[in-house]
Amino acid sequence: MDKKIDKQNNEFEFDTLAIRAGHHRSDYQENTEAIFTTSSFVFKSAEEAAARFGGDEDGFFYSRVSNPTIKCFQDRLAALEEGEACVATASGMAAILATMLGVLKAGDHVVSSRSIFGTSTVLFTKYMEKFGIGFDFVELSDLNAWKQAIKPNTRILFAETPSNPITELVDIPELANIAHSNNCLLVIDNCFCTPALQKPLKMGADIVIHSATKYLDGQGRCLGGAVVGNSKIVGEDIAGVLRTGGVAMSPFNAWVFTKGLETLNLRMKAHCENAIKLAEWLNEQDAVEHVYYPGLKDHPQHELAKKQQSGFGGIVSFVVKGGKENAWKVINNTQLLSITANLGDTKSTITHPASTTHGRLSQELRDETQISDGLIRVSVGLEDIQDIQNDLARGLI
Repeated sequence: MDKKIDKQNNEFEFDTLAIRAGHHRSDYQENTEAIFTTSSFVFKSAEEAAARFGGDEDGFFYSRVSNPTIKCFQDRLAALEEGEACVATASGMAAILATMLGVLKAGDHVVSSRSIFGTSTVLFTKYMEKFGIGFDFVELSDLNAWKQAIKPNTRILFAETPSNPITELVDIPELANIAHSNNCLLVIDNCFCTPALQKPLKMGADIVIHSATKYLDGQGRCLGGAVVGNSKIVGEDIAGVLRTGGVAMSPFNAWVFTKGLETLNLRMKAHCENAIKLAEWLNEQDAVEHVYYPGLKDHPQHELAKKQQSGFGGIVSFVVKGGKENAWKVINNTQLLSITANLGDTKSTITHPASTTHGRLSQELRDETQISDGLIRVSVGLEDIQDIQNDLARGLI
């Protein structure tokens, strides 16, 4: 291990942990983290094999269950989120699925915010409900709505904050109090902020979920997800889903994400700097009807964002006048921005949520979550801000 820097060590600051935590050097004493591209591990004896498989002895035995490269990523992210345990998964959606399977049983109930990633809504309503798990959806920022939706069998409160794509927020400590006073777990999707900007576990959340595909990687190279929390719920219950269900992260992807974490803080600061400049510029454009960005003073939760985040994030969404026709015009006239549904990349990306990421939702649900036909989401990258503005201006004229 790199100078005994691990998730239990509180001596070091964020940037140091992002570069050093979780690294166990092999006998070759490599300076950078190694990639262990092996499906299995050899034992010294039949007795050792039995002890590893039975859990009586620590050590690696099969990469679906554990692998040195994956463990390095897990320990590093746990250190950054200040959690006890982390489980790495094949994708962000796999992280949500593993959490639900690890915590819930038939007859349980979940309260979720309406303003979540469209595929998360589909997972809950089309698939999880088939197994006898109930879901109700509420306005993210309305704490009274959360209270009223809780039932005796509610086990989880699930929220994205900031939300995708209109960057709505909820007061995490207050929602945690509501959850815990009703014997529920609070699960926060921290994809937009990452631990560089927001630490939900410190504010009372029980579980944090990531799509590592996004900002944790930062360059759009690999698919992956992660769940962070305590050693019982995450380290045993959710990890058990991975061991049996097999929605595991590959060692190569884990290595990519580990290297991505090294520059996470620097990148998130740069994303924030570009995003606020773009949001302010969009606010001045005649063709723009509304801009969603927590860094703007007219954002409904601007003060809350200042309180519970150290930065406002890299996602800017805006509504253009003229609906889908003009939204598509803006998108199609870009020459620099990448037209793709991914986000969190060093490259700026642009998408039309109503026909892509949230296209499988009903019109009624899109209306409820303010996913209008004129809405455009920009994941603001690290290009020169003037070039980003000029590219959008081509379609806003």
